[in-house]
Amino acid sequence: MKLLVPATLILLLSVYAPGTGACKYTSVLTVPNGGRWGKWGSWQFCRHCYANGFALKPSQFGRDDTALNSICLLCQDDSVIESFVGEWGTWTSFQVCPRGYLVSFSLRTEKYQGGGGDDTAANNIQFRCSGATVLVGDGLLWGRFSPWSKSCNICGLQTKVEPPQGLQDDTALNNVKFLGCR
Repeated sequence: MKLLVPATLILLLSVYAPGTGACKYTSVLTVPNGGRWGKWGSWQFCRHCYANGFALKPSQFGRDDTALNSICLLCQDDSVIESFVGEWGTWTSFQVCPRGYLVSFSLRTEKYQGGGGDDTAANNIQFRCSGATVLVGDGLLWGRFSPWSKSCNICGLQTKVEPPQGLQDDTALNNVKFLGCR
């Protein structure tokens, strides 16, 4: 079933990502360490092709840390796109590629902490720019970075966020996928 998801997405996008003008969708960029909780938001796309920057929404509490609550992309036309956004935290400043576009990413996640632990899931992200610059997010330090995703000009995103759990442990952002275009 998992293999059918990218194929289905290709069919739904009809080869061209909505709102991306002449940008041709070519791939979905993923990493293997995304968290297990939450629901996927809707795909969001840069109107005029590629993203060249990003901002994060981290949060840290005393008892129930949620770490990253969302990621947004800065598109080349200065528009901003975001998918599902967690409730907590404050947006960081944008980090922008000095030249070129975002082309691959690595997600820092913390492993499941067990029954009584405080889970955070996604803690930080780093992007590689087409000019070889690496931009490391202003997130938190728990967990490890994944291997780098495949490389393609990033033109959209989809985030997986756990909604508030009341008195239960909250994690917020658990995973992210990026759409690659040419």
